[in-house]
Amino acid sequence: MRVLVAGGSGVLGRAVIPKVIGLGHAVIATSRSAEKAQSLRGLGADGLVLDALDRDSTVAAVSTAAPDVVVHLMTDLGTGDSASNARLRSEGTRNLVDAARAAGVTRVIGQSISWVYRSATLPASEDDPLDVDAPEPRRTTVRAVRELESAVREIPESVVLRFGQLYGPGTWYSREGRFAAAARAAALPATETVTSFVHVDDAAAAVVQALGWPAGLWNIVDDEPAPGTEWVPAFADALGAPMPAVQHSGDAGRPVLNDRARRHGFAPRYSSWRTGFAAL
Repeated sequence: MRVLVAGGSGVLGRAVIPKVIGLGHAVIATSRSAEKAQSLRGLGADGLVLDALDRDSTVAAVSTAAPDVVVHLMTDLGTGDSASNARLRSEGTRNLVDAARAAGVTRVIGQSISWVYRSATLPASEDDPLDVDAPEPRRTTVRAVRELESAVREIPESVVLRFGQLYGPGTWYSREGRFAAAARAAALPATETVTSFVHVDDAAAAVVQALGWPAGLWNIVDDEPAPGTEWVPAFADALGAPMPAVQHSGDAGRPVLNDRARRHGFAPRYSSWRTGFAAL
């Protein structure tokens, strides 16, 4: 099978590629950077330059790749600009899905996020509504996620994976990541907001499993959603950072269930961020 990994040079993409190749599939992986696309050959993939915001070049690139499956892992997180990332989720996904349809692709696997449910104390399943009427800037993020998911699901056999906060090598929650720097500077407060995490390697394993999962929405998180008053001190301790200040955010967040993925074989190596953080 030929698998196009769009966004292959990202943290998750680089974790996914060797796993897909290990199953005997051919991988074509994309990046907006020619240099990064070239570097993907070191992982065993054919590198391809693709700017998903350029509709014509996206159609041409997917046609050239001639994939059986498209794995959409494109993000724009380098600057931390949520509006830019939202644009890629909406416009970029639209272009990629249209290109996939034109190329005869019958399955797209799309990367989404799990912190888009309405705030509540009860855990969220995939059937719960998204928080599309949230105040800005969250509203822009959630509505872009809705557009991404809607576009991907236009392809009938497609899968949307709603990942928890990624942590581990190369992520913002790594020893060298953005939130580690904040923790060391005592600028990462411990709040009541509940977060669901997933280690990047477990997220990559879920992407590979999703090649054979039924179409639909899937929460991909570990087994222990937790408030910041629990996970932030553990994260700081793992880094040797000072203990955080406790602050009130006014946002309860939402625990997220992974029951559906568990029933279909998702068994994260790091079932809790507690063991995952200790291994950073």
